[in-house]
Amino acid sequence: MSTPPQPPQPSDQPTPQQPATPPQPTAYPYPNPQSPPAGNFYAQPTMIGQPAAQPAPGLPGQPGQFGQPGQFGQPQPGNPYTQAPQFGAAVPVPPSGGGGGGGGGAGRAVLWAAVGAVVASAAWAGGVFLLGGKSDSADLRGYKAPGNLCSSADYSSFKAEYPESGSSPTKTSLKNPALDEGYCSLGLKKTGSSYSDAYLSMQLDLHKKTDPGPEFTAMWKNYGDSHTGYDVSAVGGIGDEAYLVSQDTSSGSTTSGSRYATLAVRDGWVTYTMSYSVYFTSYDQDKNPPSLSEVDGWLKKDAKATLGQLKG
Repeated sequence: MSTPPQPPQPSDQPTPQQPATPPQPTAYPYPNPQSPPAGNFYAQPTMIGQPAAQPAPGLPGQPGQFGQPGQFGQPQPGNPYTQAPQFGAAVPVPPSGGGGGGGGGAGRAVLWAAVGAVVASAAWAGGVFLLGGKSDSADLRGYKAPGNLCSSADYSSFKAEYPESGSSPTKTSLKNPALDEGYCSLGLKKTGSSYSDAYLSMQLDLHKKTDPGPEFTAMWKNYGDSHTGYDVSAVGGIGDEAYLVSQDTSSGSTTSGSRYATLAVRDGWVTYTMSYSVYFTSYDQDKNPPSLSEVDGWLKKDAKATLGQLKG
């Protein structure tokens, strides 16, 4: 992904002039970046809960108490190193409850910070508890996607009708954190035929991140709503749900049209489809193709056997 072009900078803007020798910054919040007054700063430790040493009111222009002119946090103009960055509004510290010294305020500030951290942690934990945290793992039912579905799938029911191998099988596989998939497409040929008489394809999908159930049902149960001329029927006894989709445009003739059937199965988050198709022309050698009712029975038997074999 390319980076969007940056807008051109106006050429009429003056270039800021840097001081020849910039003042050296210091960690002390005095009006000017200079060394602190004589004395050992580190010799005055500040104890938690005890007030830090406060400077006495000074003369005009000298550091005084907080909230008065010329005090800490009021930078002098012209000195960029005294401009303390502002990171939003300061968090108010609750006022002391009694007439004691300022040490109680510092202690209560630490206490309120600790309480805030506890409350934030509790809110986060409560949110995870209420929202369920991480979603449940994928319901794969022990299935494994093979590297070669052509050699792992069962299509023995078709071999009585088509004992010969047709066109070279096409196989693909995918291993991904979101989806494992195996696919196979092959030709079926009767004895004596020069070319494939029919075609068979199979696909196994292991959905590891999303539940395919709602979309699977919407697509296959309602296949006839989006594809004209197809018959759809629910099939029991295979997986959680299965649908048989078929179409016959041959009208009893073997010289034109086609016959098509697909069995789609969902078992948990695993889907499997097995499709058969045959196309007729006047040049086809096969003049006696199987009926769709025969093919439907073969699809059900072989799909059920395949899913049983692919379960770990």
